[in-house]
Amino acid sequence: MDDLENELWYPVQSPVLFDEHNDSSEYNVTKKQKKSKLPLAEAFVVETAKETGFHRTTRLCLERIREAMLHHRWQEAAEYMACYPQQLEDTTAGPGKHYKEICLEHSFHLLLHGQIENANRHLSIAESWRHGQETAHQYQRSKLIQAYSGLLDYIIWCNKKNAPTKTSSTNAGSNQDMHYDFRQASVNLKEILKYPGVWDPFILSYVEMLEFYDAHDEAKKVLEEYAYDSTFPSNPNAHVYLYQYLQRHNAQARKLMKVLKVLHHLVPSHELMLDYSSFLLLSEKPGDIKKALGVLLDILDYACWRTSMDAWKCLKDVIDKLQLQDDWKEVVAEQMTARKEWWPAMHFTMFHASEDAVQRPQLMEVKASLTKILCPVPPHLLDIEVQKKTQDSSLYSRVLLGSTQQQFVLRVLLGSTQWMCTLKSRL
Repeated sequence: MDDLENELWYPVQSPVLFDEHNDSSEYNVTKKQKKSKLPLAEAFVVETAKETGFHRTTRLCLERIREAMLHHRWQEAAEYMACYPQQLEDTTAGPGKHYKEICLEHSFHLLLHGQIENANRHLSIAESWRHGQETAHQYQRSKLIQAYSGLLDYIIWCNKKNAPTKTSSTNAGSNQDMHYDFRQASVNLKEILKYPGVWDPFILSYVEMLEFYDAHDEAKKVLEEYAYDSTFPSNPNAHVYLYQYLQRHNAQARKLMKVLKVLHHLVPSHELMLDYSSFLLLSEKPGDIKKALGVLLDILDYACWRTSMDAWKCLKDVIDKLQLQDDWKEVVAEQMTARKEWWPAMHFTMFHASEDAVQRPQLMEVKASLTKILCPVPPHLLDIEVQKKTQDSSLYSRVLLGSTQQQFVLRVLLGSTQWMCTLKSRL
């Protein structure tokens, strides 16, 4: 099919040149006009001296596809793409290696414009297409096409699931179509689990369909393999998805704690660490209360949790329970040893006290009760003069002191009675 232009009804236009001396940029097709000085893109496929009719056809087709896509003429590009696979029966043709990438990009374009069925059809064609010896790059593209093909089957399945049904016969037909789409999607989505990678949206889609058909054991197996397979890259989301699944199905606390323990190692500041600390707080094992203290202090190491009422309140509950043990002071001191130089400046300064007193009085109440426990002031710094200035012990317990801020705080206590009165009135 050498006469490609006639078959597709797109006549080949001669290149249009511009007269650089004409401000109106009028077209001039005479031979005397000067060529543009603008740089031109290099040819995507180079014409060879021994080019056959087949090679010329495929070269022209690929050039037309490239030109149409560069100028967003999607309909034209799609028609050329429909003809291009038919030209690739000759295994000596080089441009064939680009076909899958073009199909994938075009499917994305169709998907963005809501043409899901059409996009899925293009991916199915690309998935089944073979040309020559497959390279490592082409192999990766094949797996990506397979994954997105399964995802599009899932989207079609969702649309049918959420579509209203009018009669029982229509409902039966719809269920049958849905199950067909589920089987189609399952083949591709299950297959990608064999290849290490981050497949979050694809895994979630597959699990949702499995849960819909009550295949809970299979769904759990998929999530566990995704989270614990050592060949996969480290992915905190995988553990979050497994935890959420177990939580939905009322799993035992010890199973939930097992998942959160791994997540704590990966992301100590994750919001689910509040759940983890709550499980440890309720546990009857003696060592779990110490673990809960460490988990909560790890959370509060991050500035994003500094004003979290839930985190501080949970920390207070943990310390209250910990104080029932004889060695609670040693446990707290051990956890705070590495933090004593910077934690007070992060949480217990005069600025924090005044700010919390105005904006978060309940938070200040909780933090004030923990100040002496977490960041005690060395006794030698509290001389007689300071003790006279702070005779009201309840007020002193609410003044947030920090070891790195001691000189500043002492100066305020000794010299700024106006600030003390203001603070006391707020408390």
